[in-house]
Amino acid sequence: MRSPPQWPNEQAEMVNSDAMPAQLAAAGPVGSAAIEVAHLIKLYKTTRAVDDVTFRIARGSVTGLLGGNGAGKTTTIAMIMGLVLPTSGRVRVLGHAMPEESAEVLGRINFESPYVDMPMRLTVRQNLTIFGRLYAVKDLAERIEQLASDLDLKDLLDRANGKLSAGQKTRVALAKALINQPELLLLDEPTASLDPDTADWVRQHLQDYRKRHDATILLASHNMLEVERLCDRVIIMKRGRIEDDDSPDQIMARYNRTTLEDVFLDVARGRMAEGTSS
Repeated sequence: MRSPPQWPNEQAEMVNSDAMPAQLAAAGPVGSAAIEVAHLIKLYKTTRAVDDVTFRIARGSVTGLLGGNGAGKTTTIAMIMGLVLPTSGRVRVLGHAMPEESAEVLGRINFESPYVDMPMRLTVRQNLTIFGRLYAVKDLAERIEQLASDLDLKDLLDRANGKLSAGQKTRVALAKALINQPELLLLDEPTASLDPDTADWVRQHLQDYRKRHDATILLASHNMLEVERLCDRVIIMKRGRIEDDDSPDQIMARYNRTTLEDVFLDVARGRMAEGTSS
């Protein structure tokens, strides 16, 4: 059985920039990190879903995790959450090793994806109540009413989840993700399949939440305009590895492009950034 990954005992060992990967050293001081990932690898038989990934995400930031299908984004998020065990490498979330110290962390983070349905026969109120109890939310009934007001769910609270439209389910999923007022919010395609108006509404609410609570957001998305609007930093993955990591403006400048969509296509098709050589 593989021994669990161990972090260095001395913080000074982590901040020695000579011993640290470039991405880890560049992300700011160790004390400000919401997520620290070092040399993360996940093997499924002979497939490397995640291949030696290293990055640090500062608290209060919004980071976009980009890549095509099979790039390793969802697997990386699952390992950060402690839902999937890495083959090797290390993960720390809010200062705690994952998954060994997940009990210290899970109440302070949350996750949202339109691809994960809540029980269809339960009402919105019942679903939010169950998740609220799992997170030991105080004054839960009041919290649900507050979220219903904020997310325009009051008319939906006593409707079965299976009777909701895609846009309504997305707002309910967002309410579930915010039920415990998380310090760290992990989002997997949060506006997939939404009409432009609803998608814009969701993005605005996420921006407002981050500002009010100084929350950290890690966002996996195929929507390049969404990433440009929301993110301070973009990590681009391809075939399980990090291809680029910088602010949206710096990445677009490096590829001599005016949109992240064009950069995404360059990476997907193997075209090099400006100033690099094969």
